[in-house]
Amino acid sequence: MKILIINPNTSEDMTEKIRAVAHTAKRDDCTVVVTCPDRGPITIESSYDEAYAIGPTIDLVKQATEEGDYDAIILACFCEIGVEAAREISTIPVLGLEEPTLATALLLGEKFGVMTEQRPRVAMKKRHVRRYGLLKRMASIRPLELSVAELAADPEGTKAAGMKLAQRMIEEDGAEVIIMGCAAMAGYSDDLERELKIPVLDPLKVTLKLTEAIVDLGLSHSRIGLYAPPTPKEFK
Repeated sequence: MKILIINPNTSEDMTEKIRAVAHTAKRDDCTVVVTCPDRGPITIESSYDEAYAIGPTIDLVKQATEEGDYDAIILACFCEIGVEAAREISTIPVLGLEEPTLATALLLGEKFGVMTEQRPRVAMKKRHVRRYGLLKRMASIRPLELSVAELAADPEGTKAAGMKLAQRMIEEDGAEVIIMGCAAMAGYSDDLERELKIPVLDPLKVTLKLTEAIVDLGLSHSRIGLYAPPTPKEFK
């Protein structure tokens, strides 16, 4: 089994972080290749950033699909950028980090809480939860008030801030499951889960393990309806 993980931003440091966490989470018979585009935003923290990141990310998806060397692709961003477009052009499974993690959280508790980086992203993530029809299962979405770069660069500081925020989400909002809603927090969940004594989900790890299972089952996305291939046309 061979899985391609694409970090949609251009940060080599974050790509290396994702690579390290993925290699600890994958099973022994799974080969994981981690890459990022060579153009686009260094971090993704707005809809504007997302718009710039989609094109180069889709180019990597198209290349991987045409090469035929992979069994699945993961787009390692919690905002699901480009996932639907990637599925339209890919004949192998393509997963983002957000939807698989939310689906897993539903199995582990009545209400989930999501940590995000900064306050402007709360509304975006709430919109996504609404789109999935899961508002009744959401306890809250709360910001750490840290940039993506700060989340990645300061693991101990982020975990300390995350611990305080998670405790508020549990005590004040009724969260039974915590989701670390940014790929920059990959690898931080174990310490929080040990202290909080409830499930704390690392979207990268969750999605990687679900992807392994999907490949084992021989499944992929339906290519009629939502993910039907695009009509061939000239692009200028």
